[in-house]
Amino acid sequence: MRWKNKHKPNENTIAKLALALNVDKTIAKLLVQRHIETFEQAKYFFRPSLNDLHDPYLMKDMGIAIQRIEKAIKENENILIYGDYDVDGTTAVSLVSSYLLSFYPNIATYIPDRYDEGYGISFKGIDFARDNEFSLIIALDCGIKAIDKVKYAKTKNVDFIICDHHRPGEELPEAIAVLDPKREDCTYPYDELCGCGVGFKLIQALAEKRNQNFNELIPYLDLVATAIAADIVPITGENRILAYYGIQVINTNPRPGIKAIIQNIKKDILNITDVVFVIAPRINAAGRMKHGLHAVNLLSETNFEKAKKIAAEIEIYNTDRKELDKQITEEALDQIKKNDEKNNFTTVVYQDNWHKGVIGIVASRLIETYYRPTLVFTKSGEKLAASARSVKGFDVYNALQGCSEFIEQFGGHKYAAGLTLDPKNYDNFKNKFENVVKNSIPKELLTPEITIDSTIYLSDITPKFNRIIKQFGPFGPQNMKPTFLATGLRDNGYGKKVGADGEHLKLSIISGIDQKTYNAIGFGLGNKFEIVSNGNAFQAVFTIEENHWNGITSLQLNLKDIKSDD
Repeated sequence: MRWKNKHKPNENTIAKLALALNVDKTIAKLLVQRHIETFEQAKYFFRPSLNDLHDPYLMKDMGIAIQRIEKAIKENENILIYGDYDVDGTTAVSLVSSYLLSFYPNIATYIPDRYDEGYGISFKGIDFARDNEFSLIIALDCGIKAIDKVKYAKTKNVDFIICDHHRPGEELPEAIAVLDPKREDCTYPYDELCGCGVGFKLIQALAEKRNQNFNELIPYLDLVATAIAADIVPITGENRILAYYGIQVINTNPRPGIKAIIQNIKKDILNITDVVFVIAPRINAAGRMKHGLHAVNLLSETNFEKAKKIAAEIEIYNTDRKELDKQITEEALDQIKKNDEKNNFTTVVYQDNWHKGVIGIVASRLIETYYRPTLVFTKSGEKLAASARSVKGFDVYNALQGCSEFIEQFGGHKYAAGLTLDPKNYDNFKNKFENVVKNSIPKELLTPEITIDSTIYLSDITPKFNRIIKQFGPFGPQNMKPTFLATGLRDNGYGKKVGADGEHLKLSIISGIDQKTYNAIGFGLGNKFEIVSNGNAFQAVFTIEENHWNGITSLQLNLKDIKSDD
C-alpha cells in the first residue's frame, strides 16, 4: 500500500480556527483540510440544518416538471413511477410513489427486469405504460441517455419527466422536463445528488407548491440516506445534510420496511457504514436475484407484519447472492491465472453463465486481489453485458468512451459503469480497453493508497477528541473518517493472529513515546504479524473506533496498515 499524507494547510489558518473554536490544533487541521476555515463554516459543518437545503426550483426544468404533474393530477391521468433496480432507483421509486399516493390515487410503479429489459428505460416499460393507459412516466435514477426510448414514447402519447444524476451525453432526451444537476445548462448549486436525491428535490418542489410544511417530508429521508450511502456519492453539502437527518430517521422512526431489515441488528445507534453493509445489500439483493419490485414493495409497505414477511424473503435472496458472488469470484480469479493476465493493466473476464445480478460485486472483489480497472462480462440475451469498477483516481467512464467503437451502450460515472456489446466485438474491446488504460493511468494508481490526515501521539486520543471526530460524520467520499499515523509503537506481547485462517491481527499497542496503550484490530493484516512480533518497533495508520462490549464502551484503533519503524 502507498501511504500518502494529505496536504498540509497553512499554520496561521489552523491556529486561528483552533482559537475561534477552542479546539486543539489537530482538530483544526482536519477541518481546514476539509476547506472549513472560519467559525461560520464550522458551524455549518457541525450543525447540519435542513434550512440550508437549496431551493428545488433552482434546478433546470423543475417548474416545468411540477406544472406537468399538476396537469396530470387535475386531469385525472395515470402516472407511472419508473426507476432502476438498484438501491438508488428502488428507494427513489418508493419515495416519489409514496409521496404522490398520499394525496393522489392514480399512481403505479415500474422497475425493469434486470435480465429481460436491462438497465434504464426500456421499450417494454413504455409499452406497459401505453397498454395500461399511463400518459406520464416519471423516470428516476435513469433516462438521461434514453434518447430513442423517449422519442418512441412520444409516438405512443406517453410523456416523460426524467430525474437523473448520471452524466448526460451530447444530446438530451426530448422529455417534458429533464432534471439532472449534471446538465451543463443547469445552474443548481450542488451537482452530486444521487437519483433518490433528485427525486427528493422533486417532492420538495411539489410540497412547496402545495403549501405543505417541510417537516412532513422528513420521514422520507431514511430512503434518501440509504440511497446516498449505497450509491457512494460525496458526503458533502446537500448530501451530508440529507444523510445526517436520514440516519436520524433510521435510528428513531424508520419506515416498516427498513425497520424489518434492521430489527435483528444488536446495535443501539446505526451509522452510515451500517446502511452500506446491512441495509443496502438486502435492498439490492431483490433486483439482483429476483426483481427490484420486491424492494419497492418492502420500502413502501406501511404494515410492519407484512414488511417482515417481505424482508424474510429478501434475506433469502441475499444469502443466495453471497454464495453466487463467492463462486463467480473464484472462477474469475482462476480465469485470470489461466490466461496469464496477472500483470495486465486491466482485468476483463467473461463467462456466459455468470449471474448478471452479481457481476458488479464480483468486479469489486477482483479489485481486492488485482488492483486495477475491472470489467466482468456475462451473456445477456444476444448481447454481452458488463459491470465496470475502477480504482481510486482513475475515471473508468472516460476509458470506456475511448473504446466506444466496440460498445453498443454504456452509462455510469467515474468509478462504476455498465455496458453492452456484440459478442463478436469482445476481443477487440478487451484489447482496446487494456491499451487505453495502459496509456492513460499513472503507474502509482495501480497500488492502493491510504491517505493520512495527520500524525498524532496515542496520548492525543482522548474521549473528548473522539467525541469531536464523531461529529465530523456522517462519513463517506470527500468526507472520510480521519486516518491517523503514529510511530514508535510496540506490541506489548499479547499480539496474535485471529480469524478462521489467521487473516486478521489483534494487538495491544504501547507507544514508546508517551507510554499510552490501546487495543487494536487489523482486518486482513494477519500476514504482517512478523512486523510486530519480538517487540519490534513499528508505525501504524489507523482510524479510531468505539468498541462496545458487555455494556462498556472503549476506544480502539482500527489498523489500516503497518510498517516497520526503521
